[in-house]
This record gives sequence, structure tokens and C-alpha cells, in this order.
Amino acid sequence: MALQDICNFQDIFVDSSTTECPSALLGKKTGCNYVSALPFQNSTSLFNFRIPLAEYLDESPTQFGQISTSQDHSTALLQESTISCFPLPLSPPPAASSQAVPLPFPMSHGTTTLAFAFQGGVLAAADTRSSCSGLVACPASQKILPIHSHLVSTTSGTSADCALWKRILSRELRLYQLRHRRQLSTGGAAKLLSHMLHPFKGTKLCVAATLCGWDGGEVDGGHGTGGAQADLGGCMKTCGPRLFYVCSDGTRLQGTLFSVGSGSPYAYSILDQGVKWGLTVDEATSIAREAVYRATHRDAYSGNNVDIYHITSTGWTRRNREDLKEEYYREKERKERKMRLDMA
Repeated sequence: MALQDICNFQDIFVDSSTTECPSALLGKKTGCNYVSALPFQNSTSLFNFRIPLAEYLDESPTQFGQISTSQDHSTALLQESTISCFPLPLSPPPAASSQAVPLPFPMSHGTTTLAFAFQGGVLAAADTRSSCSGLVACPASQKILPIHSHLVSTTSGTSADCALWKRILSRELRLYQLRHRRQLSTGGAAKLLSHMLHPFKGTKLCVAATLCGWDGGEVDGGHGTGGAQADLGGCMKTCGPRLFYVCSDGTRLQGTLFSVGSGSPYAYSILDQGVKWGLTVDEATSIAREAVYRATHRDAYSGNNVDIYHITSTGWTRRNREDLKEEYYREKERKERKMRLDMA
């Protein structure tokens, strides 16, 4: 009230019933009292403003299917009444976002990834062909992505989505390690990734990852003897190979054998009959290579090369990339040798 007395605002806030001059809508003096066309015309307080709503507040640049772009009738009426009673110039609304254009052909994806645990650690294998419907987009893509020294992830789905969420997960695990001075377990990393992906359930996000890690590979040092002994005591229960499957809808599964992708049914036929806990590293590598080869032989969306990662307590190691044609010739040579033995 003191501010109104000093600035003489009481002359502006006059009841509209005492004024009948239409030219006063713009606040000009034409022989009649001042009348304000602002929305606080009948208000007794200067600070009772009605702020107009911008149209872009109801829209989002990323449409995940959770935000409706259509406005209800009451919101539209409120905006029209607010804009009509506010005489100040308004900036033009932003241009509407472009409409989605239908694709000329279905964007189907295909891949073959597998991972299994045995006494020597965890073995992860995958082909290197990135396909887009009938098109081979990249014959030498990387489908096994290292997360940190004791954790790798096999990826299946949209390549861009998998690469993005791999970087996000790596960042979060690095921040966790800096805060707590220890690495997050494989189960914790799987739970974190599952919680991050769950809000995108029902969208076009396509990520299917198998986290392959070894828990207890490092012991925290520099925190005192008691802390180290506690870590060693807990490590006796949690050390060893760990496998978790995480999907973009939030699914999280733990197991000892996973195969994901369009070629997984063919890979399972080899893995189910060959994978055992007592395998050596060479035997496990041979089974993984053969499983990927069988899948690429029947699945048109998988092929080219095979990548193999071995995760142990000392970290992950990568074998040299092998061309699957070599496995084809080895298989052909084995068949010919068997035929010769049968004939003899």
C-alpha cells in the first residue's frame, strides 16, 4: 500500500463500472479516467499478475510416447483469454516440430552374442555384422564393449542406443569408484542399468546387454587392516564370474549362460550340449567360436568376424579378431577327414 501511495497507483485501479470510455482500453487520457487493460484491472493488489503460458511448455523436443502434444479445451481457453487481455507484444510461438516420416522399409536388426561362465572365468563372443533390414550397414562393428577393467558388455539392438548407454554406465561406475574407492559389483552395475532403462519401457529404445564380469578382482587398499580383512572375508562369498542380462524394458536376469540376438536359437544348440563348468580356456574358446559360426551360417543378419573376450580375476583380455570363413574351412576339413576315415 505504501508503494501504491508513493507511485500514485491508486488512480489507475479504478472500478470499470465508473468508466464508460472505450478509448481508455489502451491506457490513454481522453477526457475520462485512466483504465488499465491489464489482467489485474479489478484487483486491489499490484502484484496479482497473470502470466501467459507459452505454447512450447506443453511440448518436448524428445517424444518418448509419454507426453501428449494435444492440449485440453480448458488450457486452450485459458491461453486465449490471457493473450487477449494482455496488451504487451508477445514473441511468436516456436515452430512446431517436424512430423515423423514413415520408413520406406522395416528397420529390422540382427546379431549373435553369447556369454557363459566356467571355471576359468567368463567367455563372451559376438559377430561383427551390423545389419539394417537387408542391408549390411557395417561388417566390422564392435558388439562387445569394455566397461571397466573387470567388466565387459555384449550388446544387441540398435547400435547407437547401445553405444550411448555403454558410455553412461561407464561414467556412473567411474563416479562410484571415485566416491567409494572401490568398484561396483556386476550385480550392482546390472541393477543400475536396469533402473536407468526402465523409464524408457514401451518406447523405441532397443538395448539388450549381457554384463560379463568378475567380482572381487580387486581388494581395497590403504583403508587399514580391518577394512582389508573385511573385504577379503566378503570376497570369499562373492568372488568369481558373474553374468547378468539387462533389457531396455528393465528386465534383469542372472544366470550362467546367455545368448542374445537373431542368431541365438542356433547358438544355443551348440552351447547347451558343449558348455560345462570344467572346461579349459581352449575348449571354451572353441565352443564359443563354433556357436557363433553356426549362428552366422543360418542367420543372414549375422556374420563376417568373431570377437572373443575372456574375463578373469586379473581383468579382461581380447583375442585377435578371427574371420568366420576360417571356421568354415576348418569345419569342411574335419568333415573330409571323417569321410576318409570311414572309407578306410
